[in-house]
Amino acid sequence: MNGLRGLRPQTPGVSGFVFAGGESRRMGRDKALLPWEGGTLLGHALDRLRRVCTEVAVSSGATPRYQDTGARVVVDLVAGAGPLAGLVSVLAQTGTPLALVLAVDLPFATPELLRFLVESAGADDAVVPVTRRGPHPLCAVYRTTCLSPARRRLDAGEYKMTAFWPDVRVREVPEAALTPFGDPDHLLSNINSRKDYDDAVGGRG
Repeated sequence: MNGLRGLRPQTPGVSGFVFAGGESRRMGRDKALLPWEGGTLLGHALDRLRRVCTEVAVSSGATPRYQDTGARVVVDLVAGAGPLAGLVSVLAQTGTPLALVLAVDLPFATPELLRFLVESAGADDAVVPVTRRGPHPLCAVYRTTCLSPARRRLDAGEYKMTAFWPDVRVREVPEAALTPFGDPDHLLSNINSRKDYDDAVGGRG
C-alpha cells in the first residue's frame, strides 16, 4: 500500500522539519541527495512531512544548504553541536506550537506513523517512539515548551538529544503502539552506510 494515499488533511498547528545537517561520514557522500523514488532522500522526507504538516523546512546544520528544494532552510544557531542544536534552532524559529522532526535518513517512516505521533501529543512536551533499539528522537514531535530546557542543556555543552528530557513531559510510544503502521524496526531503520542504502534500495525492488 502506498503510504502517501488516502491521508486526511494536514494537521493545523504543526510544522515539519527534515533534519539533514549530518556530515554523512559513513556514507562518503551527502545522504540527503541520494536517489530515492525518482527524487532524493531529502525530497522524499519533505513529501511525507507535507502530507501531515501545514509548513515544512529543512534543518541544514551549520551551513545553509538545500535552498533549491523550495522549503525554508534553518541553520543551526550553534555549530558543531549535533541534532540538539538543530532542535533548538527549529523550535526558536517555528511559527506553530508543535514541530514534527524527521531525519533525512529514515525513508520508511510513513505519513500515517508521523500523523499518529502528532495526534498522540496531547498535553505532552515531546512524543518519541521507542523500540528495542532505544528511543528515536529524530522521528518525533516536540512542543515549543521544549525550547528553553533544550537550550539550557545546549549551553551547558550537553549535546545528547535526550539531555533535556528530565525537564519536560515526554510521551514514549512503545513498539506495541507502532505495529499497526508496520514493523517498527523497519519503519525506524535509518541509512548510515552505503550497504544500508544498497540493502534499502534492493529491498524495495
